[in-house]
This record gives sequence, C-alpha cells and structure tokens, in this order.
Amino acid sequence: KVAIFLDGKVVSAPNVNEEIPGGEAVITGDFSVQEAKDMAMRLNEGALPVPIDLVSQKTVGPTLGQESINNSLKAGIIGLILVALFMILVYRIPGVVSVLSLAVYGVVVLAIFKILSITLTLAGLAGFILSIGMAVDANVLILERLKEELRQNKSVSEALSESFRRAWPSIRDGNLTTLIAALILFTFGTSFVKGFALTLGLGILVSIFAAMFITKTLLQAFRHTKLKEWSWLWP
Repeated sequence: KVAIFLDGKVVSAPNVNEEIPGGEAVITGDFSVQEAKDMAMRLNEGALPVPIDLVSQKTVGPTLGQESINNSLKAGIIGLILVALFMILVYRIPGVVSVLSLAVYGVVVLAIFKILSITLTLAGLAGFILSIGMAVDANVLILERLKEELRQNKSVSEALSESFRRAWPSIRDGNLTTLIAALILFTFGTSFVKGFALTLGLGILVSIFAAMFITKTLLQAFRHTKLKEWSWLWP
C-alpha cells in the first residue's frame, strides 16, 4: 500500500498491484461519483503551491524578562517613595510610624520569600506590590480613624486604642476577601497565576500582622514620649 496523507490524516491508502514506471497511476475501487470527486479535490489541495510570506518577526531573548522585572522594581520603588511622602505629609508622626512599619513589613516578606525559595517572577512581583498596597490601605484605615478620635478631643492613648479597635473589622473583611481570591487563583490557576496568588497571599498575611501589631507597638511607643504633647505633630 501507498498511504496518502493530508494534514496528518490518511486521505487514501491504495494497494500497489504493479510497477509505476512513469510516476503516474490510477486509483481504482468501488467509489461513487461524489467520492471520486472528493478524492480528487483532496489530492489537488495537497499539491497546491501555497506561498509563505513573512508578516512579522519578533525575537524574545532571556534579557527581556529581566528587563521587565527591573522596570517593575523601579516602578515599585518610586511608588513606595511617593506613598511614604504622602503618609508623612498627611499623617505626620503616625505617618512616619506607618512608613517604618511598612519597611519592617517589606523585610519580613522578602525574608519569607527567601526561606521558602520563592522566585520573584514578573507575576510574583506584581502580587507582592499589590500586597504592599493592601498594607498601606490597612494603615490608612487606622490613621483616618485616629484623626477622627483626636478631633473629638480624646487623649492620644485613648484615641490610639479606639482607632485600632474600630478599624479592625474593615481591615479583617477587606483582607479576608482578597485572601479567598488568592486561594482560588492558587488552586485553579496556572504556574504564573499561582506565583501571583502565592506572593499576594503571603503578603496579605504579613500586612495584617504589620498593621495590627508593628504599627500599634510603634505608635504606643511614641505615646510615652513628649511628642504626644505637640499637637501639630499629630493629624
């Protein structure tokens, strides 16, 4: 038999009963007229000279991914500097404390990534930066509540206690919903999506700790200094 293939599929597999000296042969068999026409059409399609034209060409090298990661890191650093300036200008002493808390948060998260041997791909870096945004959001909720408590002429100690107590439900619910989304992405996503979900989830867990314990501890430390008597340093 001589199998005739078109696009990886067998079009026909006729038996060879005699020598084919001139390169031409006739396929015989019990075919209807329509089947013979279809066979001829398929054989002609396989012989059509279809030209291939170059429309576009793109070379992807190993440095492209590294360049994207470097650009993302630069964008993240610039964003962090701007956020730090905003927090300090708007919230003053509590803003400085929040920036210190966020710095500790960043070191802790990166240490966890190092311990767990997590490679920061572009998707993973995006998840980490997003978790930083969630950490900033938690601090903003606390400090905005602190502003409201201080405007009611409460002492710094009382305002601090109330601000953390009242801000906690919003921080808990917001981070919990994001954690659920990260868990779903990690369970059903592909490799890049899993990296994004993993860094986001770990970052959120650490951000809750940073906001409710590190920020609180640092603010309480400032509460016992003379700075609490300088009202212009507080929002």
